[in-house]
Amino acid sequence: MRHAYTPTLPELQAFVQAAETGSTTRAAAALGLTQSAVSRSLNSLEARLGVRLFHRVRQRLILSDAGRAMLPGAGRILADLDAAALTVMSFGGHSEVLRIAALPTFGAIWLIPRLRRFAAGAPDVTFDMTATLEPVDFDRAPVDLAVLRGPPRPGLRSAVLVPERLVVVAAPGLLPGGDLLEDTGLARLPLLQQATRPNLWLDWFLDAGMDPITILRGARFEQFGMVLAAARAGMGAALVPEVLVGADLASGALRLASRRSMPGRWPYALSWPERSEERASFRAFRDWLVRQAEEG
Repeated sequence: MRHAYTPTLPELQAFVQAAETGSTTRAAAALGLTQSAVSRSLNSLEARLGVRLFHRVRQRLILSDAGRAMLPGAGRILADLDAAALTVMSFGGHSEVLRIAALPTFGAIWLIPRLRRFAAGAPDVTFDMTATLEPVDFDRAPVDLAVLRGPPRPGLRSAVLVPERLVVVAAPGLLPGGDLLEDTGLARLPLLQQATRPNLWLDWFLDAGMDPITILRGARFEQFGMVLAAARAGMGAALVPEVLVGADLASGALRLASRRSMPGRWPYALSWPERSEERASFRAFRDWLVRQAEEG
């Protein structure tokens, strides 16, 4: 229910434009309105709130303390409305939208290239995909399914896509002769660090029975996509999920640097709330994606 003190959209638009331009005339030009219409909206808003939002100084509008306090929130509301409208417009003629949250690099390298295959057989379905490194709160976020790593969460359904296996890769220039390195040789290279999983190299060297004192020597990056870019640039060796490096190994941009590999603790998996299963498009996509993972 709208309260009497809640501003109307024209009032908010007039307020934000007047604050940005310092003039009802320039605000009116930006909004395609008359100067008197903008003035009426500002007067109505001030009366509604019971505060003065502007000081009128020599035909110029100067925000009051109350106006400065209100401007950031008002601007966010209008920006959110614009974003919501653009989001809906992007759905075009599609009758179904599947909203997906995924790990950034896995989503870019493994998931997105497969979406076109599904879309070819489901022309009424489109995708709204966001990147996340954190578990999704399905009660708050408008998301139908997530593609993440981590333990199963109570109250959610899940399906494994790809078990994680970690391998060491490096640019060919760091591997003279293309020879695979023993762990003692790896330890002499710069070791690229993944900020959100800082223990990867520690686990690798502890698994080899080595003193991991040198594991933090190397540049640090937030996501595996950045780590892979640094590895391609020859900045050091990268310890990354095997599922992310198939194309780089095939093209020769990267090479395996060790014959060893190491299992990750959690697989890449789908998770979704029960409500998503009410939609036939979701069930079709989930089952199709699981089959894609099984086929490799």
